[in-house]
Amino acid sequence: MKRLVGAAVPVTAALVAFFFGAIMLLAIGASPWEGLKAMVDGAFGGGDNLARTAVRATPLILVGAGITVAFRTSVVNIGGEGQIVAGALLTTVTALALPDLPAAIMLPIVLLAGIVGGAIAGAIPGALKAYASVNEILSTIMLNLVMVQLMNYLLRGPLIDPAEVASGTRNPQTERLPDGASLPILVPGTRLHLGVPIAIVAAIAVYILLWRTPLGFRLRAVGHSPDAARAAGINVKRNVTNALTIAGSLGGLAGAILVLGSEGQRMQTDGSLAGFTGSAGFNGIVAALFGGLHPIWTIPSSFLFGGLLTGATQLQRSLQVPSALAIALNGIVVVFVVSSDRVRSRLDTMMAARAEMNDSGGES
Repeated sequence: MKRLVGAAVPVTAALVAFFFGAIMLLAIGASPWEGLKAMVDGAFGGGDNLARTAVRATPLILVGAGITVAFRTSVVNIGGEGQIVAGALLTTVTALALPDLPAAIMLPIVLLAGIVGGAIAGAIPGALKAYASVNEILSTIMLNLVMVQLMNYLLRGPLIDPAEVASGTRNPQTERLPDGASLPILVPGTRLHLGVPIAIVAAIAVYILLWRTPLGFRLRAVGHSPDAARAAGINVKRNVTNALTIAGSLGGLAGAILVLGSEGQRMQTDGSLAGFTGSAGFNGIVAALFGGLHPIWTIPSSFLFGGLLTGATQLQRSLQVPSALAIALNGIVVVFVVSSDRVRSRLDTMMAARAEMNDSGGES
């Protein structure tokens, strides 16, 4: 019953959010039914749209899986955006520095570089939290701001495409990465690349880490009760740092995949974090919450939100609605899903109390 309620609450929240979205469509004179059909077709109608949804869901899976590690350790990670950028930057620098390596060697190296970049960006707030009692919410948010400025500096300066300098346009982007650093396309004619199965395998690996390894046990023990974990001989500070380092490494892998799987095969932005990440760092939090903070359930949850993002684009084109409406719809879903987590917690508490009362009545 507890699992059923846990699954029903976020689904109900999403349905209520779509109800409000229908009201918004009616308010501007559009048909909610036609809007729903456009979104479903844009997200899942045909192989190309399915591939686009899967690619859009890939960074959400990775960030969401990292969020589950942090939250299971009672650490809040709001730094997914910056961790994605950190991984993408180190991936880009590594690929440009090793242009002549064969693909079989280069691809693992550049993906590992992304993992390392994200891990560093996660370890910094983790260590600050553990050893200096710095609030991790503030430190991860501030690190996001640091990373966007670093990205803009590098993409407009040391890493800028020489062709952009020569033409005078100076768009913030790097030169095209070597072909050996490109993620192989799995289905010809679509954008479905190797990054999608990599993300799914990574989420499964996180599940194994959390529930099948000693490290995972220590992380969850710290999350349940730091004092009890400390009394049992577990190094709480080290495991808090480990949690954010692992979360950051998964975000960095997402950044590497965003660069290596892009159509332009280069890192580029409009000057904002979302211009590169597509807000995957924040949407990954919502996907993790919708999946009950479980890495396996984060996979279908991310595909759902990936479908929402791609479907919103089709909605805008088909019904000629403002782009702000699609953004607002996504925001409403986020608000309701995040709010549902508190509702689910209260229901769990009520069910636990009722079960305790029933047990007490049975004993008497």
